[in-house]
Amino acid sequence: MQVFHADVALDSRAVTGEGAVWDFRSARLMWVDIPAGELHEFDPSTGTDTTTLIGQTVGAVGLRASGGHVLAVRDGFAAFDRGRFSILAPVEQDRADMRMNDGKVDPAGRFWAGTMALDSRSGAGSLYRLDAAHRVERMLAGLSISNGMDWTDSQMYFIDSLAGGIDAFDFERSRGAIANRRRIVEIPPALGVADGMTLDADGMLWVAIWDGSVVRRYRPDGRLDAQVRLPVSQPTSCAFGDADLRTLYITSARDELTAEEAAAEPHAGALFACRPGVGGRRAGEYAG
Repeated sequence: MQVFHADVALDSRAVTGEGAVWDFRSARLMWVDIPAGELHEFDPSTGTDTTTLIGQTVGAVGLRASGGHVLAVRDGFAAFDRGRFSILAPVEQDRADMRMNDGKVDPAGRFWAGTMALDSRSGAGSLYRLDAAHRVERMLAGLSISNGMDWTDSQMYFIDSLAGGIDAFDFERSRGAIANRRRIVEIPPALGVADGMTLDADGMLWVAIWDGSVVRRYRPDGRLDAQVRLPVSQPTSCAFGDADLRTLYITSARDELTAEEAAAEPHAGALFACRPGVGGRRAGEYAG
């Protein structure tokens, strides 16, 4: 098994960094700090990071074909472009105990994102799909922490974090339908918790393992074949970026660390980078 090591790209000290996605239009990495309600734009050519305060928790960011970005925020699905913020479709606005979490654009231009309870209790979360007409459909219910996802043309991979692994679905691209849920990777609690995820150009799954200090690369049949080690315990998401899409960027968190743990992890909450010798895929754009 190959083992790689990640270096600090930005010592951002995020509370809960998440939602990394490479914006090929601006050649910058977009990511969020969930509880801080911040949208970040990191320029690796200069090492600078631009922060925009959204005004509510923000769990995920995606590219939008008409310009700007699509967000999963506390109140639902939103658009953000040139400083202008607007809700495209509300989701669970009547649930003060819930918030939106991780999300991603599928191959047909729909934006998917899920919810979780603020106390992370099992069964409270759902997965929602936003289509180009801003219609919302709940695709899964009874989740714990709806988290990482990605697609091929015929499969969807999905993580419900507290369920202990990674699941696959048959994916029908034209309708955005999912079926035949099955477990492909088991992750015992002692090894950490699956969080954010991305596929590389070879169709392998790269998964950030919260409380595991690693990003693991799994084959679609569930076999582990590589990992990236980090000097922090809470990696949260990963995405391939740069012009060649061969740099793996990794967000991290520090919000659940004790004072002693934080002292032992001075780079907790940082953005990391690694060149693992493989490339990623260009991010999809929301069609609405």
